[in-house]
Amino acid sequence: MSYRFSARTGWDVGESGFAAAIRETRAAGRELVDLTVSNPTVCGFDYDAGAVLAPLASREAMTYDPDPRGMRFAREAVAGYYGGHRADVDPDSVVLTTSTSEGYGYLFRLLCDAGDEVLVARPSYPLFDFLADLEDVRLRPYPLFYDYGWWIDFAELERRIGPRTKAVVVVHPNNPTGHATGAGERGRLEEICARHGLALIVDEVFLDYPLEEGGRLGSFAVGPHPVLTFVLSGMSKIAGLPQMKVGWIVGLGPVGDRRRAMERLEVVADTFLSVNAPMQRALPVWLAERRGIQGQILERVRGNLGLAVGGGVEVLRVEAGWSAILRLPQRLGEGDVAGWLLREAGVIVHPGSFYGIGEAGRVVVSLLGSTEGFAGGISRIKRVIGWNHGSY
Repeated sequence: MSYRFSARTGWDVGESGFAAAIRETRAAGRELVDLTVSNPTVCGFDYDAGAVLAPLASREAMTYDPDPRGMRFAREAVAGYYGGHRADVDPDSVVLTTSTSEGYGYLFRLLCDAGDEVLVARPSYPLFDFLADLEDVRLRPYPLFYDYGWWIDFAELERRIGPRTKAVVVVHPNNPTGHATGAGERGRLEEICARHGLALIVDEVFLDYPLEEGGRLGSFAVGPHPVLTFVLSGMSKIAGLPQMKVGWIVGLGPVGDRRRAMERLEVVADTFLSVNAPMQRALPVWLAERRGIQGQILERVRGNLGLAVGGGVEVLRVEAGWSAILRLPQRLGEGDVAGWLLREAGVIVHPGSFYGIGEAGRVVVSLLGSTEGFAGGISRIKRVIGWNHGSY
């Protein structure tokens, strides 16, 4: 008799056909160009390891203050970060977490009972599916559509609100589309949430990476906040430190709603006390030094985007972030474009379906890899599809 596990973890954990194809191709000794690498610590950036690690070795790191929201000086550093984005954030409205993923978990527990619903954009990162399963929350997608840029389909979003809907999730800018939520879209989101009594959850991990030279993205932390709003971010993207597990939630909104939310979040956080003291001690240092690595990353992703756009491959408009969507001829590979590129070009890309992109011929690439490797991958793609400018 085999043991029965919970239904919430009943995922298909077997190797996907695409992953198996990559493994087998590598085992056969074929040289592949990987255009999916999104871990900045393996992309050749010049980190000041001494400065990053020094605060972890300080004597202060041995002192633990079990404040459920996080040590106050660390929360003040987060508030200072938002001050740089022209937002006035109260440190008492900040809750530290080990990651934005944990932040979502906290918020789903705060806002939802089992079986309640949260609206999430599509295309979007598939992590949400697992987070929702683990919290017994149902996801309902609302579409982003492409028309010389990405847009929220507000009519569809509102049609998908039901009696058990509790929140709308916005990733600003979106991964992988790079869509940045503008002021007009923000106003409509807040109006819809206010009318239906919904909270707004905004993931801003890529906020510091506008792809237009001199561009700047506005944070949802900037007021006013007519509805209960939670802004999430963390060190993984802000300082290019995914191995240093620190993130946060900022609670915003009408005073009474915000106060009650923060009181409950404090109990949730106190139950786990997950953020360790050395990370909290280091957080102000890492935030203060973030611009050095951000400058390197921005130069890389902007340069690689330019290589893709100028390389004869159609790139859907992207405003910010570390990814781009390529639109390739739909006839390739009978729909399995990523598998076809692996076989014919020796290039690894993400299938569009990985992110919930329904249109054929869409693949997603990371802009973070080395310039040489990225250029080589784009050249291989162009060569095997035989495109000339204007022929697609």
